[in-house]
Amino acid sequence: MTQTSLFAPYTMGDITLSNRIVMAPLTRNRAAAGLVPSPQAAEYYTQRASAGLIISEASQVSQQGQGYQDTPGIYTQEQITGWRVVTDAVHAAGGKIFMQLWHVGRISHVDLQKDGAAPVAPSAIPAKGKTFVNNGFVEVSAPRALEFEELPGIVEDFRKAAANAIMAGFDGVEIHGANGYLLDQFAKDGANHRTDAYGGSIENRARLMLEVAAAVAGEIGANRTGIRLSPVSPANGISCSEPQAQFDHIVRELDKLELVYLHIVEGSTGGARDNAPFDYDALRAAFRNTYIANNGYDLPLAKQQLADNKADLFAFGRPFIANPDLVKRLETGAALAEPDRATMYGGGTKGYTDYPALA
Repeated sequence: MTQTSLFAPYTMGDITLSNRIVMAPLTRNRAAAGLVPSPQAAEYYTQRASAGLIISEASQVSQQGQGYQDTPGIYTQEQITGWRVVTDAVHAAGGKIFMQLWHVGRISHVDLQKDGAAPVAPSAIPAKGKTFVNNGFVEVSAPRALEFEELPGIVEDFRKAAANAIMAGFDGVEIHGANGYLLDQFAKDGANHRTDAYGGSIENRARLMLEVAAAVAGEIGANRTGIRLSPVSPANGISCSEPQAQFDHIVRELDKLELVYLHIVEGSTGGARDNAPFDYDALRAAFRNTYIANNGYDLPLAKQQLADNKADLFAFGRPFIANPDLVKRLETGAALAEPDRATMYGGGTKGYTDYPALA
């Protein structure tokens, strides 16, 4: 057992974090016109800059990658400029911030796609799930299968988005390979029934995720590239028949790329940590750099897992919504405020920047 504190500085790649508490990406559906971060976004993230690392809300790498109303992008100059206001403010407050990049794949709706086109996926298999569009939750639209010739374009969209994120002042990016979105859809055989080089075997299903990781790391540096995975989460109707073998392979290959961190959702996203058997220690052992543990963490569990060397950093999600000074509250034992569920998604400052810090 180690005696390291959650509240001591930690070196991740070539940056020093003030503590081991990570603000997990949290979709808030508040982007302004042009899918630019809202005018309040800089204040929202700056209020939470005491986290050792902030991972921004997921931002789509292209219009096709959007799956929810009012989520920001990182593929236009206007979006880059808008995000620069956020990163400058966070850095002025002493914080570090990575951008999460996503393409939602089949978790989308025709009303969000250009000319009402169908969302895309590895195979034309509809997801069981809902999305937020037209100010309400609706069933996702049936997808079409991506053509083999389109896949290099997906990789290129992630590469360009990573370059744009660095231009916008982010310290790095996190590739969203979790929670039933496009890269996770390719990796898991419940959504991927392809018979070409991107389907069938474990190696083939991992191919797109690994190509994206290699392209992003090649563009901005492995020391600024992280990735999020959710091996056994059923989020957004996803499933995998052999998750241990699939993700053991993926993590071994990611380790060869020397990515700066691996961010693992342990269990069911936002739910039970023990929903399915899985050896997370195997992923930890296979990856040489920083391991971020996520899902259902509170202070006692994080302390125990750190003492047992199960992870390096610990991601907290919803507690950061209502507790902008979560790190201080955890360190001092102060009570945690509860978020207002009615204002989690969409709207203005209410439920966004108006949660008070401790006096």
